Amino acid sequence: MISSVKRFLIGRPLKSDQLGDQKLSKTKALAILSSDALSSVAYGPEQILLVLVTLSAAAFWYSIPIAAGVLILLLALILSYRQIIFAYPQGGGAYVVSKENLGKYPGLVAGGSLLVDYILTVAVSVSAGTDAVTSAFPSLHPYNVLIAIFFVLLITTLNLRGVTESASFLAYPVYLFVLALFLMIGLGLFKIVTGQVSMGLHTPVGTPVAGISLFLLLKAFSSGSSALTGVEAISNAIPNFKAPAPNNAAKTLAAMGILLAVLFSGIVILAYYYGIAPREEVTVVSDIAEQVFGRNFMYFFVQGTTALILVLAANTGYSAFPLLAVNLAKDKFIPRMFTVRGDRLGYSNGILSLGILSIVLIIAFEGRTEQLIPLYAVGVFIPFTLSQTGMMLKWLRQKPEGWVGKLMINTTGALISFIVTIMFFLTKFTQVWPVLVFLPLIILLFFRIRKHYEAVADQLRLSTCEEDPLAIEGNVIILPVAGITHVVENSLRYAKSLSPDQIIAVHVPFERDDEHTFEDKWQRFHPEVRLVSLYSPYRSIIHPLTKFIDTVQRKAGEADYQVTVIVPQFIPKKGWHNILHNQSSLLIRAHLLYRRNVIITTVPYHLKK
Repeated sequence: MISSVKRFLIGRPLKSDQLGDQKLSKTKALAILSSDALSSVAYGPEQILLVLVTLSAAAFWYSIPIAAGVLILLLALILSYRQIIFAYPQGGGAYVVSKENLGKYPGLVAGGSLLVDYILTVAVSVSAGTDAVTSAFPSLHPYNVLIAIFFVLLITTLNLRGVTESASFLAYPVYLFVLALFLMIGLGLFKIVTGQVSMGLHTPVGTPVAGISLFLLLKAFSSGSSALTGVEAISNAIPNFKAPAPNNAAKTLAAMGILLAVLFSGIVILAYYYGIAPREEVTVVSDIAEQVFGRNFMYFFVQGTTALILVLAANTGYSAFPLLAVNLAKDKFIPRMFTVRGDRLGYSNGILSLGILSIVLIIAFEGRTEQLIPLYAVGVFIPFTLSQTGMMLKWLRQKPEGWVGKLMINTTGALISFIVTIMFFLTKFTQVWPVLVFLPLIILLFFRIRKHYEAVADQLRLSTCEEDPLAIEGNVIILPVAGITHVVENSLRYAKSLSPDQIIAVHVPFERDDEHTFEDKWQRFHPEVRLVSLYSPYRSIIHPLTKFIDTVQRKAGEADYQVTVIVPQFIPKKGWHNILHNQSSLLIRAHLLYRRNVIITTVPYHLKK
């Protein structure tokens, strides 16, 4: 039944040689890898206005030069990540760049930041999209968490079906959102040019504003830079592109940069000319759409596609998280299971882990993750800064043709990213301080995992000497028995094939009467096999059994005999029937597995009905 449900949800398994069919075209890649960045235009311009409104509406004209600064940073990031794509075509983005050029620790800071950031991407995006849905249908508000969890499960399932299939489904809402905003910006600008918008709605550019300061402008700039989250995703996901992967990834990155720049600057300009002020109950995009279209079908089209892309922005995390996890797992900093491809050739362990961790975050914050947005943004700008700095050192060391221009691009990006990061810490420390706690803990966890893998490798390597090599002259077999049944008979036949003269049957009764009754039965059926009864007044099977095994092991060890415990187990016809049985064999195996020099063998007996 479980297998049938799995096949229905994620489809039939694919052969390894079908991996090439799961690569993304530029059109599909643009949709699923840019959804996070493009969706951020729904709240990035609003973040700028939220800072400026603390002075007055007259300060809104500063949003124009601030937006220009954000676009300069975007250009530097796009050009820089384009260089990263060609320099590191295997993917990995900021983690690989930082590790190779700055060292292990900066690389792990970048990798740890991005892993957490992708989890935040899913939680924040899905919660924001859920808020948009429940705002339209207030009666659903009490079910915010359940709706958000449903969205996460839906996107997780789509991604488990494979990159190509999920992209085919998720591309449409992204392009509908882009179309909706282009229509809104185009009509809005037309109304401005044709004089249909009153000039009294905004203050002229250059109007003096009392109380303005460089600090406040930098705060507004750093807040607006939250629109650039997700820019790095394409450089992490290069292996998902069709050949030639680096060229296709670079073109997709350029297309994303152009779309993001047009949409971001368009919303900022419309918000300025229409005199839009941020309000708690209405988003800036909603206000602009109402001013441009009125409260008609197009208004709801903009709102609907905005809600969709906010939810689907989570898909960027699903595209980039598993590939980043692969790079970390190859370096032995996280479990190796993240390098294994699933039935549909995607890295399903990474996809499932991301979904589960996102759901935990949504439940912990009850679907109200707006407080995580600054943490989400600073988690991106730390890797931005490290990757740009790493590329600077790369050009300085290698000095390839045209390296001076490349160095200038990365220096500009590194400097602006560093300023934004510092501004986040200075202006929103109460919201971003957790990064100073979880990053060291994550890096510590990385090193503990790496240390474990190295210790295991040292002990398993054939070139090392084995401590206390096991000398085996024969077997002493211990056979726990609960009754005289086909299961025990089956196990006893197997035990006799291994060591017919060294078998000890062990019975653990809880009552004295049961002890004598069983001993009489055993003498009638198997008098040739020694039976030991271990009366257990405290009704424990494990404790008396393990004490007996210790005793036998000491005596057997003197004669170089190996102790083997044969565990009889019957297998029900249907899996759910196991719930109806006490699973004593499972408990015995689990307990004995960690005892040195004891071999555990399970002899199954399959029931037919």
